[in-house]
Amino acid sequence: MDIAALRDAHPAHWQKACAIRTLTLDAVAAANSGHSGMPMGMADVATVLYEKHLKFDASNPEWPDRDRFVLSAGHGSMLIYSLLYLTGSPDMTLDQVKNFRQMGAITAGHPEFGHARGIETTTGPLGQGISNAVGMAMAEEHLRAVWGKAIYDHHTYVIAGDGCLMEGVSQEAIALAGRQKLGRLIVFWDNNNITIDGKVDLADTTDQKKRFMAAGWQVLECDGHDPEAIDAAIVKAKASRKPSMIACKTHIALGSSAQDTSKGHGALTDAKLVADTKAAYGAPSGAFELPAGAKSAWEAIGARGKAERLAWEGRLAALSEGRRKRFERAIAGDMPPRLARALKSYRKQLVADAPKVATRKASEMALDVINPIVPETIGGSADLTGSNNTKSADMTVFDTSNRRGRYVHYGIREHGMAAAMNGMALHGGLRAYGGTFMCFTDYARPSMRLSALMGVPVVYVMTHDSIGLGEDGPTHQPVEHLAISRATPNTLVFRPADAVETAEAWELALAQKKTPSVLALSRQNLPLLRAKHSNDNLSARGAYILAEATGACKAILIATGSEVELAMEARETLQAEGIGTRVVSMPCMELFEAADPEYRAKVLPAGPVRVGIEAAVRQGWDRWLMGEGGDAARAGFVGMDSFGASAPAEVLFEHFGITAAAAAEKVRALL
Repeated sequence: MDIAALRDAHPAHWQKACAIRTLTLDAVAAANSGHSGMPMGMADVATVLYEKHLKFDASNPEWPDRDRFVLSAGHGSMLIYSLLYLTGSPDMTLDQVKNFRQMGAITAGHPEFGHARGIETTTGPLGQGISNAVGMAMAEEHLRAVWGKAIYDHHTYVIAGDGCLMEGVSQEAIALAGRQKLGRLIVFWDNNNITIDGKVDLADTTDQKKRFMAAGWQVLECDGHDPEAIDAAIVKAKASRKPSMIACKTHIALGSSAQDTSKGHGALTDAKLVADTKAAYGAPSGAFELPAGAKSAWEAIGARGKAERLAWEGRLAALSEGRRKRFERAIAGDMPPRLARALKSYRKQLVADAPKVATRKASEMALDVINPIVPETIGGSADLTGSNNTKSADMTVFDTSNRRGRYVHYGIREHGMAAAMNGMALHGGLRAYGGTFMCFTDYARPSMRLSALMGVPVVYVMTHDSIGLGEDGPTHQPVEHLAISRATPNTLVFRPADAVETAEAWELALAQKKTPSVLALSRQNLPLLRAKHSNDNLSARGAYILAEATGACKAILIATGSEVELAMEARETLQAEGIGTRVVSMPCMELFEAADPEYRAKVLPAGPVRVGIEAAVRQGWDRWLMGEGGDAARAGFVGMDSFGASAPAEVLFEHFGITAAAAAEKVRALL
């Protein structure tokens, strides 16, 4: 590659792009780790995008109508850190860049949402960023239809590499974006033909351009180091009604001795290599020393959008007071005040009516109350709408002909659905939820983990939550999935016992601003167990006394979901034998753990034997059975220790010994 020719052809552009490259070289060298090659290769694309197209105001990185820029190839994190520092974003200082990958710095090895404004999503797990971007673009389409172009009118841009496109989730996302004709979504493919192990064709010979075209995308090509060609491609992409992929032919680790090699993918830390590369660039040799005038030129780019942002603020202020307050509430993630009143009234009616319904149906009933009041909810399902019960009566389908629709048919794409919902939540102004079978959290797991890591309040509606789903058998019967979900930090897992607890779970999930929720819901009908209405949300502290012992309390049965009914039946048996038995319903272990110790001790006092009942594995239960004043010798569990089987639900519960009789016998044995 003739670096001198590139430098001389567009000297002003080169100086700006060179600033990204030299900051990357110096930061990676200082950290002695990182990935130098991608930022060096894609610096020209990023420079053209930011200088000529990206709508943003560096002084206000959270402007709701900014263009979104997603670095899906998150290993190249110095690209986004350089851009934020150079354009004058308030969080990103030179000291932060110098402390790249160090404890306490906001410049983590891979970009992390929340560390610095301007980082739109956490990337690094390849394929997640491009898939989040699909959700962001869907959010923009919907919100533009609802609020008008005066309030929402922006693009979503992505830099993705070969690794992103090899990950399976990328196909789910690409197909969904093509089906939805997301014309405001533009992906730059860093086509450098290099992976860690070597050339791409060691493992993959996919024609990526044909792949995108087959999914309904516009596909363009450009020399990724020619600023005029890059600009022309972006102009053409912005004019399309289809999502666009721009194949940018680039050289990884441009200008270094590691150019176009797998070595160039990683950390270029050799002092001579760094010095020689800077000399080839015509850049200053000092560490973190920028080309003359580069910082001021970049700061001018960062300030370019300020006038447009101020004009937008004027348009927002011109809205009626009611619409403006609704906009501000949705951006803040707050619920309408009347939602709590409506749900309280609804719970009272449930107690009066005592419906016997599956909690998946109870979830739908709750959504019929919630969704008309909370217009920013956007729901969906991975091709299981009738089973997940995720579409409320007021919802219409989001589609190319109805962007105001609030229900998404994601197809059989659990991973893509979860990633897109993360993107919607990150975009702001919407509350996303989506459903599949609890067993298929396995397919969605990487994005569910990122929901928790990023702190975005996506709601995962996971139905058919146990062997209670019956004849579909062990392939579809979740056994370990509750434990896996509960083991994930910053995640609330709700397993409600009846329609009242389901409504309470939804209220609590929607109250979260920085925590995702998993609603584990039954296929089979369950009786209403809450005999008396309470104005308080009893699930809010995670567990509560559903039925008190008559006489001295000798045993405590702790159960969740469909097994709370079994606990109540076992209590009747034990009470008839003179064994005072308390039933504790524990719809959310995480909230109970967060409750004050005095409350926990009141619900689970020391002394009585304790038996947990849940149609799942025991992992996670011993904290409540043996800890918190419990005793290992006086604790037992009725649940699963194997996979399920194919049979009617009632046969399965009997076969695996998850019955009221088994719970009562466990208590007797412990006593």
